[in-house]
Amino acid sequence: MLPQSSHINPKKNPNLISLSSPLQFTGDMNISTTTRATMATYDLTPRIAPNLDRHLVFPLLEFLQERQLYPEEQIFKSKIELLNKTNMVDYAMDIHKSLYHTEDVPQDMVERRAEVVARLKALEEGAAPLVAFLQNANSVQELRADKQYNLQMLNDRYQIGPKQIEALYQYAKFQFECGNYSGAADYLYQYRALCTNSERSLSALWGKLAAEILMQNWDSALEELNRLKEIIDSKSFSSPLNQMQSRVWLMHWSLFIFFNHDNGRTQIIDLFNQDKYLNAIQTNAPHLLRYLSTAFIVNKRRRPQFKDFIKVVQQEQHSYKDPITEFLACVYVNYDFDGAQKKMRECEEVILNDPFLGKQIEDGNFSTVPLRDEFLENARLFIFETYCRIHQRIDMGVLAEKLNLNYEEAERWIVNLIRNSKLDAKIDSKLETVIMEPNYPNVYEQLIDHTKALSGRTYKLVSQLLDHVQAQATR
Repeated sequence: MLPQSSHINPKKNPNLISLSSPLQFTGDMNISTTTRATMATYDLTPRIAPNLDRHLVFPLLEFLQERQLYPEEQIFKSKIELLNKTNMVDYAMDIHKSLYHTEDVPQDMVERRAEVVARLKALEEGAAPLVAFLQNANSVQELRADKQYNLQMLNDRYQIGPKQIEALYQYAKFQFECGNYSGAADYLYQYRALCTNSERSLSALWGKLAAEILMQNWDSALEELNRLKEIIDSKSFSSPLNQMQSRVWLMHWSLFIFFNHDNGRTQIIDLFNQDKYLNAIQTNAPHLLRYLSTAFIVNKRRRPQFKDFIKVVQQEQHSYKDPITEFLACVYVNYDFDGAQKKMRECEEVILNDPFLGKQIEDGNFSTVPLRDEFLENARLFIFETYCRIHQRIDMGVLAEKLNLNYEEAERWIVNLIRNSKLDAKIDSKLETVIMEPNYPNVYEQLIDHTKALSGRTYKLVSQLLDHVQAQATR
């Protein structure tokens, strides 16, 4: 179920079940308004799609259709193009009817549907003995953790051999291609319990992950993601090139999970900011910096890695930038607060039109985008903190302008910060200024921070040396 990437390895990977091709937006690209045209330039779907399974692209297209970033006809054509390589023929027929405003469908679709039904029936018959065994609770209790024992037991007692196990794999794959993700997930899980081929087992794990994502089972999807990460990071992985490409795929697939799971915004930093994964981003997927930047901004706990990440954003400005990464550069690299204010407004539009960041929550008659609200709140805090570091007395009117708030909102916002002990300052109501209290760095805290940084660098150096020694030993 791995996607095919056009960036590193365009050849067919033996692990692939279904290949994704880059999403081609064909037809007229004229957007109806200037705003839509601008937002379409920041749409990352054409970059993300080549790194996803074909089925995972459908939720992105649904979002784009809802946001009307592209003409609806163009979205429909993209959907049909994706469906052509799947077995979801009924869905393709429905879209064809909507696109051409007709109840008639092409004859090739009718014939294709008949082929799919016949093929599904044949695969179902081939996998029937093993499926019947797995559906019998008493029989399943005979299975053990030892795969070799299970294979021998199945062969001796139930006449189920490698042929039937392979049939289960093909049946699960076909179910996935038909859009039956629940059935596919169950069969792929059971197949992995019996499979002794590491490549096939890995392919089935990718398929299981895709199915859990499409069913929005975020806890189960996170478990499969962690299993995949462990395999990819193992030293027994096929080659460094395939390993890096697999990390790129894994990070793209993880976006569905991290921006829907309760603890996802912390976990995306834990994954993406690891040296090996950050190197893969810089080498082959710099557009993922948008999501890591967003996670750093909305994360409640300011992490020590943030300073190092700002350096990465600065280094990669030549290869990728958007309003979110540019906002960080304005605040922490250029100290351009007017530019940061402008970028903050653009960031709001980028978030609202991003399939992963712009998730809406319905609350009665109102709908809101929680991540947008958190982002803007924390972005103002970033601007304010940095601005305060280089000024001792700040005019409230100027500060309100920098924060993109009116005077009363700015005053209320700062009072709340002081009240919640997030800001060591006081307001001079007569002069309408904020007076910052001097904040001298604690020598002991500085020493502890530097010691932690030294320990981390030492650990990385030792790990690299061990990897190099082991690589030399295997040659």
